[in-house]
Order: sequence, then C-alpha cells, then structure tokens
Amino acid sequence: MPLYAYTAIDSSGKTIRATVEAETESAVVARLREQSLTITQVKRASKAAKAAVAKKKMKSKSLVVFSRQFATMIDAGIPILRCLEILSGQMKDPALKYAIDVIASDVKGGLALNDAMVKHPNCFNRLYVNMIRAAELGGILDTILDRLAGFLEYESEIKGKIKSAMMYPVLVLIFSQVMLFALFTFVLPKFKDIFNGMNVQMPPITAMLFKIGDFMSQFWWLIILGGIGGFFGFKQWGKTARGRYTIDFFKLKIPIVGDLALKMSVARFTRTFGTLINSGVPMMRSLEIVGETLGNVVLTRAIDDTRASIREGNKLSLPLSQSGLFPTMVTTMIDIGEESGRLSEMLVKVGDFYDQEVESTVKGLTSMIEPLLIMFLGCVVGFIAISIMTPIFKLVNSVQ
Repeated sequence: MPLYAYTAIDSSGKTIRATVEAETESAVVARLREQSLTITQVKRASKAAKAAVAKKKMKSKSLVVFSRQFATMIDAGIPILRCLEILSGQMKDPALKYAIDVIASDVKGGLALNDAMVKHPNCFNRLYVNMIRAAELGGILDTILDRLAGFLEYESEIKGKIKSAMMYPVLVLIFSQVMLFALFTFVLPKFKDIFNGMNVQMPPITAMLFKIGDFMSQFWWLIILGGIGGFFGFKQWGKTARGRYTIDFFKLKIPIVGDLALKMSVARFTRTFGTLINSGVPMMRSLEIVGETLGNVVLTRAIDDTRASIREGNKLSLPLSQSGLFPTMVTTMIDIGEESGRLSEMLVKVGDFYDQEVESTVKGLTSMIEPLLIMFLGCVVGFIAISIMTPIFKLVNSVQ
C-alpha cells in the first residue's frame, strides 16, 4: 500500500506534518477530514521515505500512551478498527503512527490484531504480540491492554530511575578524563621545558610523569584512534555469539555491578513471566518469550535449559535452582507457587520485591561511586602535584 505525506492544520491552528498509508490520495483526504483537519498538501511519498519511516525508532512512552488509550476505547465499546483510526490521528510518534496505519489496513482486510502487530517488531515486541493474542482468544483485550500499559509504565519508570541515578557519576568521570588528557597533553610539557632550561635533576616519579606527557602530546591522535577503534572492535566482538556470552557472563561476576545486573534480570524475568501466565499464555510459550526479553545470554540459556527440563516432566523450580544463577528466594517462591496453584501471583510478588532491591542497590551504588570518584581524582591530582613540586623544592634548595 502506498505511503502519502501530508501537511494539515488542526483546530488549534497547529501545523501537522506526517505520513499515512492509504490506497488512494482521496482516501487520505477523507480520513484527515474525519479527524477535523484542514488539509494544505497531500503527496505520495517515495519508497525510500516509506522505508525510512518504517525503520524509525519508537519512543517507549508512546507505546504506553497508545496501550492506555486503546484499552480505554475498547472498554467503552468502540470497535477495534475505529480505535486504531482515532489513535492514528492522535499519534505524534512517526514510527508508531506508521505502524498503526498499516495495522488498521491489515485489520480492515480481515487480519487478526496480533497477526497485524507481529509485522512491526520495531514497535511491538514478542511479549506485546503474544499478550494481545491471548487477549483476543480470551475476549479480554481491554484488560490485557491496561495490564500491558501498567507493565510498560513500571519498566520505563525503573529505567528512568537508574539512568538519573547514574547520570552524575558518569558525567563527573567523563569530565575528569577529558581534563586529565588535556593536562598531560598540553600543560605538563610546559613544565618539562622550564625544568630542562634550569638544569634541574628530576626525581624518577617526575621523569615518569613527563614521559607519559611526552607520549600523549606526540601521539594524542593515536590514543584517540586507538580508543575509537577499541570501542568499535569491542562492540563488533560483542555481537558474536562467543563475545556476547563472555560479556554477559562477566557482567554477572563484577562485584556490586554484577549483583545489580542480576537483580534487574530477575525482576524482569519474574514480572514478565507472571504477567504472561496471568494473561493466559501457556507456560512453555511464556518461558520462550521471557528468555528473549532478558537481555542476557547466560540467563537466556538457563531459561532454555529450564524449558527442556520441563518437557522431561520436571518442575519449573528445579532447573532454575540447578542453574545456580537465580537466588534461593526466587526458586523457593516459584516452588510454593507451583504447589499452591498461584504461580503468577508469586512471580509478581517476587518481581515487586526485586524491583525494590534494584532501587536500593542503585541508591547504594550511587552513594558509593561519588566518594570513590573523589578519592580517585584526589589521588591523581596529588600524584601530579607531588611530581611537579618535588623538582621545584630541589631548585629552591639549590638556589639557597
């Protein structure tokens, strides 16, 4: 179906520039008039423009708003196709707007909502699509959409808290590295010229400092290129199967940071798994989806082994416990949930607990990183100051 780019003015006088997929230009005009928009221009977009819109990254907040509004309209009894048309008119995110337009066309053509959504993995991941599939089968689309919105909101909130907590230490570390690089490259060579002109015998610590400064001033371009090359090389290695597994393995073994990464993964595993089970998605299918959304290859393999163990007739808690990756409290709560028939409820409770653990760990890590950064910078500045001041003291003593 062709893509049309349009320019229109809404009731408040605001100019809207967006794209919409439709069979003809007249269909675009009719759809925009239904939304009470004054059309100023409509033209067919090129294939390159269509591909660019389809590949745009969607904002996670946009999906939360879409899910919440979709749930409200379904609960009010509005047909799915009409809901999609209304949401498309209100949507400002170009990637999600494009996806909604295509989904509306597919649904109009007789395709199920989940089958239409699965064509847009950049907007709707497997978790979302499978929960929509379960909702359509169970006739509880509004409930599942509301649950999805709550789930996405909570995940977004947790990520936001972690980012905001780590922002200050990261900025301080970057700024300190830039200043040290400038000091070694441009300032220290000046001191070296002064000392050489006065024939001052430099101590070993000062000589070593000046050698570092000489290297950085002469080969600063090599350091920058090496840093960039090392970064991209490491990134490419991380995309390989072995590299990804090695990196994810060490992520879990780093002191403090590894504990935080494990807690985040456990919180996501239990909350996502509990949400899927509670929505009516079969256990094996839920485990497959959860394994793909964890973001850690080591834990994903543990989930795959768990699925294989369940096929052999074992309980869910047994292979998770044998993996040695999941805390005892998690496997115990899962075992209790299996015995009592309240697995989804137990999983959600464990997810709530570990979300709180993640928040407290992030706060503790932040409060610990700040003094460590100050100590590190103090040691570096002290080392440089002693290295520079020692020859000056020698020069003063020789003059006296």
